[in-house]
Amino acid sequence: MASFHVIPDQELLIRLQKGDHAAFTKLYNKYWENLLSIAWNHTKDKCTAEDIVHEVFMALLREKNNFDILSVGAFLATKIKFAVFKHYRKQQRRERLAKTNLTFEKVSLDEEKLDALFLKEYIDGIIETLPEKCKMTFKYSRYAGLKNNEIAAKLSISEKGVEANLTRALKIIKHHLETSGLALILSAELLKRYNL
Repeated sequence: MASFHVIPDQELLIRLQKGDHAAFTKLYNKYWENLLSIAWNHTKDKCTAEDIVHEVFMALLREKNNFDILSVGAFLATKIKFAVFKHYRKQQRRERLAKTNLTFEKVSLDEEKLDALFLKEYIDGIIETLPEKCKMTFKYSRYAGLKNNEIAAKLSISEKGVEANLTRALKIIKHHLETSGLALILSAELLKRYNL
């Protein structure tokens, strides 16, 4: 009886970067169903969801050497959410072209709100992967608006520890934004709003 050998994702990524299409197939088979579910939950349309999943896997294959991937599942889920976001933006642009009575200011405001909503959802996803104290420090600072000394008291760490955790969280978030290309897409003003 042959033993079933599970190949770790990191090894599959290395093989994929060397051009091993079997590694790509294994990653696809492992993640496609979960990714389809995420895309469908956002779009409620099977064909659109399938197109988005296909697009994300093709991007992984095309740009396999351009990504610094720590977790394949988290990376692909984030790419799905970004692809859904792009789909909605494209759909909204089509709708706006059909409606001539919208003012430029209204269109700009709607796009900015959509950007802000997506950025918050994207950053929330990154934050959930941070080490616990780092995650709590960021949430207390950016979402609860607490000062460093208040955060230090809540987490029983020094103010320098708070600063170190904030610096680490911001560095990780910025890295994700840069490697995903979002730092180029989202406006500097919007990033500033989140103190990034």
